[in-house]
Amino acid sequence: MERRQFMKEAVILSAAAGLAPRVALATEDEISARRIPRWRGFNLQGQFGMPGRPHGGVAYEELDFELMAEWGFDFARLPLWYWTWGSRDDWSAVREEPLKQIDRAVELGRQYGIHININFHRIPGYCINGREMEPADLFSGRKAERDMALDAAVFHWKTFAARYKGIPSRRLSFDLINEPPWVKPYEGYLYERYAEIVRALAAGIREADPDRLIIADGLNLGQTPVMEIADVGVAQSTRGYLPKAVSHYTATWVPKDEFESFAVPTWPLRDDKGTTWDKERLRKELIDPWQRLAEKGVAVHVGEWGCFNMTPHDVALAWMADYLSLWKEAGWGWALWNLRGDFGILDSKRADVQYEDHKGHKLDRKMLELLRSA
Repeated sequence: MERRQFMKEAVILSAAAGLAPRVALATEDEISARRIPRWRGFNLQGQFGMPGRPHGGVAYEELDFELMAEWGFDFARLPLWYWTWGSRDDWSAVREEPLKQIDRAVELGRQYGIHININFHRIPGYCINGREMEPADLFSGRKAERDMALDAAVFHWKTFAARYKGIPSRRLSFDLINEPPWVKPYEGYLYERYAEIVRALAAGIREADPDRLIIADGLNLGQTPVMEIADVGVAQSTRGYLPKAVSHYTATWVPKDEFESFAVPTWPLRDDKGTTWDKERLRKELIDPWQRLAEKGVAVHVGEWGCFNMTPHDVALAWMADYLSLWKEAGWGWALWNLRGDFGILDSKRADVQYEDHKGHKLDRKMLELLRSA
């Protein structure tokens, strides 16, 4: 038996024997928009999918899947830009070679017992980063532009649905649009527009693959549940980034008006308005509203969360522990942003962590064990 295959089987068998807190794979009958496993894991950005990342070579490292399985995690969200396989200048273009890299990630998920969640981080007509770079706006453009963008978005999701038809939903799900826009008081129409988009995308996917598990992010960058799509038969994805003064301390890509304070964060946090952020505030802001959605029979998962590496480590861990406790209580799974990188447990470059060398990477053991305990 080859060493790599031996390692795959050893990791899975070890987890099954109780050496890691894995969640047993649910049967297909148990998985639906009303009920999903409490999947826990990471966002894997890979080596392509965003500007500046190469399209050639291997996009996803097998070691990442091996480590996740070894540690007892069972979920990998893949945030993708359609520019990787398509083109902003020709929304009908689909290139085969980049899609093979996604095929490989889906197969690695099968081999290591990790659910793969494919997310369109950039979809025709919209992205939370560089939205203005799209030739038409999916949400707020003129009607002809909105229709053109929606047709293209449906086309690309139908392409993925047809490609992966037959792979059971216990192994693969689709997350439609990463972090739909913030809705200002005078933009209430965006709730109706988002419902229109979700219905169209879900219908397109189901035309090619009727049984695929579909997840829709909440509005307001994923933070607000969308009651308008509770009847569409899709699960919904929330976030765990509040308060930004803790999760994104010193992050230059976050608009300044999103920060509650610019002081060195503590947890609990007292913001610049004199308001205290603590576990109960998190419950009120990001748990209770979603519980009302869950009461309507919609399953909830936390698609992204995490803490930037400039937040003091002890503060980050205390903040993370409160979130993890709340989600465990609610029965929700989660995916940390990210496995490797500034928010992750590997190679996060924190100045106040004594890292452990682990298979060629710098491991934040305290954060790993906190995640494993939840």
